[in-house]
Amino acid sequence: MSQPANPLLQPFDQAPFSKIKNEHFKPAILKSIELARMEIDTIIENPETPTFENTIAALDYSGHQLERVTSVFFNLNSAETNDEIQKIAQEVSPVLTEFQNDITLNEKLFERVKAVYNQKEKLSLTTEQERLLDKRYKSFSRNGANLPEDKKKRLREIDTKLAQLKLKFGENVLAETNNYELHLTSEEDVAGLPESAKEAAAQLAKSKNKEGYTITLQYPSYIPFMKYAKKRDLRKKLALAFGSKGFHNNELDNQENVLKIAKLRFERANLLGYKTHAHYVLEERMAETPEKVLSFLNELLEKAKPAATKEFEKLAAFAKEIDGIEQLEKWDSAYYGEKLKQKLFNLDDEKLKPYFKLENVIDGVFKVAEKLFGLQFKEVETVDKYHQEVKTFKVTDEHQNFIALFYADFHPRKGKRGGAWMTSFKTQYRKNGQNIRPHISNVCNFTPSTPSKPSLLTFNEVTTLFHEFGHGLHGMLANTTYPSLSGTSVYWDFVELPSQVLENWCYEKEALELFAHHYETGELIPMELVQKIKESATFQEGMQTLRQLSFGLLDMAWHGQDPTTISDVKSFEVEAFKETQLYPETPETCMSTAFAHIFQGGYASGYYSYKWAEVLDADAFAYFKEHGIFNKEIADKFKDNVLSKGGTQNPMELYKKFRGQEPKIEALLERAGLLN
Repeated sequence: MSQPANPLLQPFDQAPFSKIKNEHFKPAILKSIELARMEIDTIIENPETPTFENTIAALDYSGHQLERVTSVFFNLNSAETNDEIQKIAQEVSPVLTEFQNDITLNEKLFERVKAVYNQKEKLSLTTEQERLLDKRYKSFSRNGANLPEDKKKRLREIDTKLAQLKLKFGENVLAETNNYELHLTSEEDVAGLPESAKEAAAQLAKSKNKEGYTITLQYPSYIPFMKYAKKRDLRKKLALAFGSKGFHNNELDNQENVLKIAKLRFERANLLGYKTHAHYVLEERMAETPEKVLSFLNELLEKAKPAATKEFEKLAAFAKEIDGIEQLEKWDSAYYGEKLKQKLFNLDDEKLKPYFKLENVIDGVFKVAEKLFGLQFKEVETVDKYHQEVKTFKVTDEHQNFIALFYADFHPRKGKRGGAWMTSFKTQYRKNGQNIRPHISNVCNFTPSTPSKPSLLTFNEVTTLFHEFGHGLHGMLANTTYPSLSGTSVYWDFVELPSQVLENWCYEKEALELFAHHYETGELIPMELVQKIKESATFQEGMQTLRQLSFGLLDMAWHGQDPTTISDVKSFEVEAFKETQLYPETPETCMSTAFAHIFQGGYASGYYSYKWAEVLDADAFAYFKEHGIFNKEIADKFKDNVLSKGGTQNPMELYKKFRGQEPKIEALLERAGLLN
């Protein structure tokens, strides 16, 4: 009896999740690499003189099948993984890295690329073609094409090792998150928790055949406990567990991985002629240099630190006044912060949550996208999914043209990493007169529904949903010719603009009226609550800013200097945090060992970009506010110059085309209440 065909090797438009078995992945990836190699060989062996079309464009369109297969595989490894998938990831990652290196270190291919690059002045290329040529040439030169053979060999070794280390780092963090449970049996232990959080904790305990309540390190479980649980010793216990992921000197410890990753990145940068990994990375960013990044972070630090110190002193005095707390600790921050916020604004998440039923918020973000960009979202049941919780939507424009397929996956699961992200299963590009439309996905970890209540979001979760949907729009509205310049393929410190700017609508009456209705009565959110949301938006903004800056500075500490003499991760981190520290140091915890953004994801030397993009988003939204938050003309300018253009032009040029000027930091400082 013949084996059924591998679904990943058949032509597919939508990912055929229900047909895919784990054993299909590795053969599909290996076969797709083989096909991609043949496409590369065709380019190299072309007897004709190298041109933009037969070399640069051909290279960008090559490897399409490999890209589709690996996007399915690695997205599942993030959102619906298991031991077998993780094992396959460890096996295929070095093979994929080697293949990438085989391309960038291929001398004959580089000769062709260089031949086109050297005559670019004479080629009358479009702006997009110029960007692609520049990007292609740099992808070779910045990845070792000009190196002698022995250094190329070492570069390959480093890249293979880094691919494995980053995977291992992420697996350890996920395992540490999944392995920890705080099991509580007395009512006293959950005193202070809102009913919804207690019910979720009881439901979780029951699902594990336990009495009482189970609290985990997953955000929907962890955050309410830290915010509301009265028992300080239990908050401490949970905070220390959360803060010590990958820092237990056991088989899941990440200290060695952190040191190895930092040192290998540094060696790699040196090999390629750069002073540090940050110098290497920032050459391809709006910020350009580590010096500019540090100057930007320190300018904000100067503005935020006095405000943060004042806020901290106020919080400490408040905790002492109501509970006699002599020394405010990290595990007190959310708890007393929430109590003080309630006192000042009479506003707490539990009052707001009934107005933010997940389905209504999804509907709301869709309506905002319709009013701004003319998009319509229709749920479709016929799309194959990787988990029954995933929802799928067909996205069309006002003329009913198909724009994108949108996947939404909103609740925590054992096989899903923490956090929230946007990704794609299929990229937009144009070829042979056809505009190939994208398949975009948003993945989050929101509180699931319980037997008595639907999924109700905290206001923070509402802004997270809008944030990721902003990234989603960047992918959905992509309208470029070449795949590698499409959608979110932009400079990393520009990529957060579409996501962060969309968060602003959550604070606006006109937008909230579209979706913030009580899940039981249908009553619209009272406007005094909306006013309080706006007033409380800058609550502890100094402390929040300091926290973000501390992460950016830690990232630059790891990547903006020579790390070869670092032997102790914890003491290095303490030093990096010195200027931003408000709370007493906790020797049991370590941020770096679970800092997946920089040691697993793509934010190494780029964490500052959240704040950088906040400057852009505050300035951009000020423009909307000036003319009306649903002003079609401004929305069209944003769509045409930012969302649809991908990486086809320099981001600052795109921003200026939208805004008419460069962004000003004052808009951010004003919004954050940090202007003196």
